[in-house]
Amino acid sequence: MTEHTGESVFDWIDARAEARAEAGLTRRVRPRAASGGALDLAGNDYLGLARDKRVVGAAAAASMRWGAGSTGSRLVTGSTELHTELEYELANFCGAQAALVFSSGYAATLGALTALSGPGTAIVADQHIHASLIDGCKLSRADVVVAGHRDLPQVTRALSTRGERRGLVVTDSVFSVDGDTAPLAELAAACRRHGAGLVVDDAHGLGVVGDGGRGAVHAAGLAKSPDVVTTVTLSKALGAQGGAVLGPGRVIRHLVDTARTFIFDTGLAPGSAAAALASLKALKEEPERPERVREAARLLSDRLRERGFRASEPSAAVVSVLAPSPEVAVAWAEACRERGVLVGCFRPPSVPDQVSRLRLSARADLSEADLARAVEVIAEAGASAGAGSRPR
Repeated sequence: MTEHTGESVFDWIDARAEARAEAGLTRRVRPRAASGGALDLAGNDYLGLARDKRVVGAAAAASMRWGAGSTGSRLVTGSTELHTELEYELANFCGAQAALVFSSGYAATLGALTALSGPGTAIVADQHIHASLIDGCKLSRADVVVAGHRDLPQVTRALSTRGERRGLVVTDSVFSVDGDTAPLAELAAACRRHGAGLVVDDAHGLGVVGDGGRGAVHAAGLAKSPDVVTTVTLSKALGAQGGAVLGPGRVIRHLVDTARTFIFDTGLAPGSAAAALASLKALKEEPERPERVREAARLLSDRLRERGFRASEPSAAVVSVLAPSPEVAVAWAEACRERGVLVGCFRPPSVPDQVSRLRLSARADLSEADLARAVEVIAEAGASAGAGSRPR
């Protein structure tokens, strides 16, 4: 038997990397400076609260009092008074019976889906759901059916023909790539007719959509429904870190006992919990912020379409601008960066339709000058990258 040195064990990685490079799908980590003067349309700080002094101050004060980390899982030493207060305030703000805070939005969706399904469950998932929901479906051990994007008849048909006793429909509220929205009221009605539950990831709706930013589930009148469960993140509109599941009290109690990403994960850091609480308070005091971010997104979309680009029509804060290829998308985003505007660059496999695009995140604190600069830079960079349009 030949004894190997071990150096060849991961040779297959090099071949995969070469294939990704040829397809224009190589990714790189870019550390950002604390402040560099660039206009940020790439992050998800929708309400402009991540650097708000009230939010940062609350995080610092909580860290000084409780420590930098939570020191353990939520069921051991990782729950503080801040976590309990945050759960109460989130549920109260969004109109749900109860809430449970996780270390991230990703952990919240994984925990909810795996704990609410399993063998004997049929999951019907929208084709464009977020990666965290996809992973939750894969780990669920349920029978998973993928329905067309926003295709209510397909969802209804899958529910009505399922062989399993239990059923769940899984969807984003605001889809993360194009910013379009799910027909939540219609999906809930279909679930009710066929005895299924509805799990909605409202990560891009909380703080942006609905009355005072209470989210898309609240706006659809479903926040108190006994058969609807909502997952949210605290790292987007609230500018902090962490995630939560909101819903009926018995669902939340079930998650405490069964959700592995709650039981076995270190709890959310106290500073992040305090930051999210401060953001919620700021949002209540300044309920005009959600409308400002939605208006900024509409202006970005309208002005880019006037320049000849294929931009999505936003329902929340996200605007996508289609690119002809992954290579052009990368060059376009880099050209924007060189001109001082940061934009997201989404390529396969991050996009469900396999079409590359720039992803723009509007913010409530964008000025008219910011919007004008962004449109001008994106147009100029698009022309230089070969995106198919010319600046006026």
